[in-house]
Amino acid sequence: MLITFISKASASILMLGKHALPVLEAAGKQFEDGVLPERGVFTPDQLPAAIAGLKAAMDEAPVVDDEVNEDDPDAPKVPAMSRAVGFKQRAYPLYEMLVAAQKQSVDVMWEPAETAW
Repeated sequence: MLITFISKASASILMLGKHALPVLEAAGKQFEDGVLPERGVFTPDQLPAAIAGLKAAMDEAPVVDDEVNEDDPDAPKVPAMSRAVGFKQRAYPLYEMLVAAQKQSVDVMWEPAETAW
C-alpha cells in the first residue's frame, strides 16, 4: 500500500506502507499485529514524543554503505535507484514534517495515496 503523510505545516510525503510501518513505530505508534492502519494521526500533543522517538531511532540506526566512491572518476557508476536506502534516509522527511507541525501546532495524518498507478 502506498500512503501519503499530510500536514498543513509542509508538503505531502509518499511512502510505501512496509517502509512507513517501522518509521511510525519508532515515532511511538503501536499497531495491533504489526499491521499499518490505512489512516492515522499525530495530534499536536503527541508530536514532542513522536519527534524524540524518531530522532533516537534515527541516531541508533546503522549507516548504510554501498561502498560508492563518488570521488574516483574510474569507479563504476552505480545508479541511485540501485543504492540501498537506510532507516535514517526513510525517516528523515517525516521527522522534518513532525518538527514543522509542532512549530505550527497542527496534526500530521496519513492515509492511502490517491494515485493512478
